Amino acid sequence: MKVLMFGWEFPPHVAGGLATACYGLTKGLAQHEVDMLFVVPKAYGDEDQSATRIVAAEDVEFDGTALELTELWKRLIYIEAGSNLVPYLSPEEYKRLIYSDVKDGAISHTSHFRRRFRFAGGYKQNLMDEVAAYAVLAHTVAQQHSFDVIHAHDWLTYLAGITAKKVSGKPLVIHVHATEFDRSGENVNQVVFDIEKRGMQEADLVITVSNLTRNIVINRYGISSDKVITVHNAVDFSASEFEDVERGTDEKIVTFLGRITYQKGPDYFVEAANKVLKRCDNVRFVMAGSGDMLNRMIRRVARLGIADRFNFTGFLRGADVQHMFALSDVYVMPSVSEPFGISPLEAMRSHVPTIISKQSGVAEVLKHAVKIDFWDVDAMADAIYGILNYPALTKMFIRYGDEEVDSLKWDKAALKVKRVYEKVMSMYV
Repeated sequence: MKVLMFGWEFPPHVAGGLATACYGLTKGLAQHEVDMLFVVPKAYGDEDQSATRIVAAEDVEFDGTALELTELWKRLIYIEAGSNLVPYLSPEEYKRLIYSDVKDGAISHTSHFRRRFRFAGGYKQNLMDEVAAYAVLAHTVAQQHSFDVIHAHDWLTYLAGITAKKVSGKPLVIHVHATEFDRSGENVNQVVFDIEKRGMQEADLVITVSNLTRNIVINRYGISSDKVITVHNAVDFSASEFEDVERGTDEKIVTFLGRITYQKGPDYFVEAANKVLKRCDNVRFVMAGSGDMLNRMIRRVARLGIADRFNFTGFLRGADVQHMFALSDVYVMPSVSEPFGISPLEAMRSHVPTIISKQSGVAEVLKHAVKIDFWDVDAMADAIYGILNYPALTKMFIRYGDEEVDSLKWDKAALKVKRVYEKVMSMYV
């Protein structure tokens, strides 16, 4: 079985949980004899290609006629008013390249273009331009390779998946790792919502990372329940589970690790920290991450007068994440809306007692983690205090938590995804 897989990031270049999930899934699928070609906008040469071959879209040359390019643009133009199909060209240059020259006869509809696209990678200001260019290059990738199924991860790649489906006639599976409602609450970006909905409509089957996300897809996007299948994420056990570290302090350490944005609930973590510090002072709180709420959190910590007990580390990745877990006594994920949440599994794998919000997908699969409503800072503070001050409670969570995450491996999740591939392929027989 051959799969053409579209993603936006891949380790070690990680901006969030999407890269981690894609990496774990590809390793799991490889164990089940699935051959994958994983396309990213930009590759750096240090990606682990033991399980999948990485192809950088910026290394792919668009080779098609002016008519094909124009038709592709017509499918994508709704993305953003005035958005350029070719990044780094002005609207005037684009108009001259495609419309004026074709109209004037300088370029015929049968004329060929050979062009590479440059990508900044990540989530830069020209993101919509890169999403469009990525979708255009999917046209060429789909022509150059043979495959049985197309698999597109998250909204950034849905248009690429749709393009590849139209070119190849192969079935499309999209993987919903998060929705615009998770990222923005009710203040959705209409453009992103429209892309998500179109991807869900065009897909033959939709994979969601939790039943929480499945319900959003069905109820908020109007997708038939028969089309949506939940496959919970897992945790990668290839990394070292234990690390000996010198703490340099007798203080207990409570950690928040994630994007410091509305979705992740960092403000509730700060308020709970303030309540805990009123009851015991031998504790230090760490907020590891970056995001648009970072400065607000720093100011709030200062106003509460707890800055001497609070550290902001900035964004962590790779070994630094494992090091942070090794230093931690409690891990807290107070997300307002979390489609899944891999970090609690990583913390529990590192023998760190974990507190998660009930509004997270991972709460569906974990029994031995404390579950609280994200907004209930009193319950969050009580849970942190209890784990820090009652050793028997800590031992219980470590023992049973370790057994629990041991059953949540990527090869099991990957087998379920392979079954989705087989189902969607049978629909095309």
